[in-house]
Amino acid sequence: MNKLGDFMAEQRAVRSPEEITILRMSEHDLLEVVEIEEQSGLSRWGWAAYYAELQGGNRDLMLVARPSQSDIESTPILGYVVARETAGEFHINNFAVRPAYRRRGIGTALLQRVLQEARRRHASAAFLEVRSTNHAAQTLYEKSGFKAVARRPNYYSEPKEDAVVMTLLLG
Repeated sequence: MNKLGDFMAEQRAVRSPEEITILRMSEHDLLEVVEIEEQSGLSRWGWAAYYAELQGGNRDLMLVARPSQSDIESTPILGYVVARETAGEFHINNFAVRPAYRRRGIGTALLQRVLQEARRRHASAAFLEVRSTNHAAQTLYEKSGFKAVARRPNYYSEPKEDAVVMTLLLG
């Protein structure tokens, strides 16, 4: 089967978070991460920014989800999360699931795993910004305990849009 055929078979196979494995992101994952970023309409980081982040002290907070299989490295990345801890606070920078895999619990699994790491590090709170029109993401964050606390006018470009700032107390 070719790569596209393999991908389509995986798409049918992954139906729930129990069928994924969450791993630390590596530089070999970056082309797929950037592809998912572009498909998701996130503010563009690009390969170089992810690579630079992997070189820093927060590389343990860069995770990818893949279908659970024996040859995990040859399976496609389904989603990813990139976070950073600074001065006891936790910031989720980028978070996306491949469009074909949304609403299967993969985003929730990634979010819970990275928040688990934040708690392990004794972070006091987690923060993130989300597009004001991204109601699906806001609902996901609210289900995980995040609350909207502020709005940043014109925070996003391409297209220009406000951000909703959300926070979760971890203590």
